[in-house]
Amino acid sequence: MTDWRLALDRCIDSRADRLREVRRHLHVNPEPSREEYQTTRFLAERLEESGVPFSVVSSRRGILAGALDDSAGPLAAIRADIDALPIADAKDVAYRSARDGVMHACGHDAHAAMALGAAEALWACRGVLPAPNCWRAVFQPAEEVGEGAYEMVAAGAMAGVKAVAALHVDPERPVGRVGCRARELTAFCHDLDVVVRGVGGHAARPHLARDPLLAACQFLTTVYQAIPRSVDSRDPTVVTFGSIQSGTNANVIPGEAVLRGTIRTLSRQSSQRVAERLKQIADGLGAATETTFELSLNNCTEGVFNDPAVTALCTRAAGEVVGPENLDEIRLPSMGGEDFSGYLSLAPGCMLRLGVAGPGRAVHHLHSPSFDIDERALVLGAKILARSAVMMAHAFAGDGKDDTAAAS
Repeated sequence: MTDWRLALDRCIDSRADRLREVRRHLHVNPEPSREEYQTTRFLAERLEESGVPFSVVSSRRGILAGALDDSAGPLAAIRADIDALPIADAKDVAYRSARDGVMHACGHDAHAAMALGAAEALWACRGVLPAPNCWRAVFQPAEEVGEGAYEMVAAGAMAGVKAVAALHVDPERPVGRVGCRARELTAFCHDLDVVVRGVGGHAARPHLARDPLLAACQFLTTVYQAIPRSVDSRDPTVVTFGSIQSGTNANVIPGEAVLRGTIRTLSRQSSQRVAERLKQIADGLGAATETTFELSLNNCTEGVFNDPAVTALCTRAAGEVVGPENLDEIRLPSMGGEDFSGYLSLAPGCMLRLGVAGPGRAVHHLHSPSFDIDERALVLGAKILARSAVMMAHAFAGDGKDDTAAAS
């Protein structure tokens, strides 16, 4: 182990209690997407305590730390999301959410704590890090609604950035292990809204009405049956509806029904094919039921594509921290969404999966009301992010060759 690696490790190890306290404070005080003002203020105060240069973006819901412009040279970025979810915390722990109906059920409190630890260590060790030592930490809001990355890009988060890395906690992977995958990691996601309009009437005389609720139910059933038979089975595609809203009385046929769902694919082309098939189904059912269908695709989140070269660097960094024997290849991409993709149109990047499952604990998946982590992962994640920043900055400066293995 070279001196700069040892310096970073010692600095982060010395902050283990601080990282746990930061994570628990955020867990107790979660803020949902678009409301992350106090979370931003809290993280800014921690950065100020450590002397790390930072700037709060104009919305007051995100932070850029480290290099605030690109004057020092090509930058490497690390990213953390900071928003919580509208889910009631079901855990019985001292750091249970104090806000009714809101909790960090996706690990963003841990992401923020790890990025904070990495930023503090990178700043504290700047005198021993190999040149060029050019990095930026991005603390972004609104990941859960697919907006935050684009907000931060508009605020200058990617100015001068040549590579970007992130971690996401993985409750199905034991603490001390890291999941790695080059190329496709997550899905393209669209929100799907379907409004079905008919003619309302008395429940006893359905022949005088044009029932939009019946048409909506037929549409849902037909989609679930037809879409899997309309796409190549080798091309993963998921269409799921999570909401049907229509009517208020048992004896009244409503005039309108609204369905809300999601489309998940691994390419923009596949999403387009699914959208075209949905329109065909809607047109056919509309004609058959004498109703009208209005379909809209909203809030598109691009799929995360892990650049092979950046993934190799970050995987090497992770292997140095947890040991190469504790690296797991992720065989298949996830159909989940992740707005980290918003940075990847501007620079190559990589997201790794950090194991947070504790021994002997029940596994509670992401977005579960019982979600929690083994906090020993915080130090590991901070070390991986810090090393990745150094290695990316070095690799993408000058000739693009990474010789950090020989740097001291």
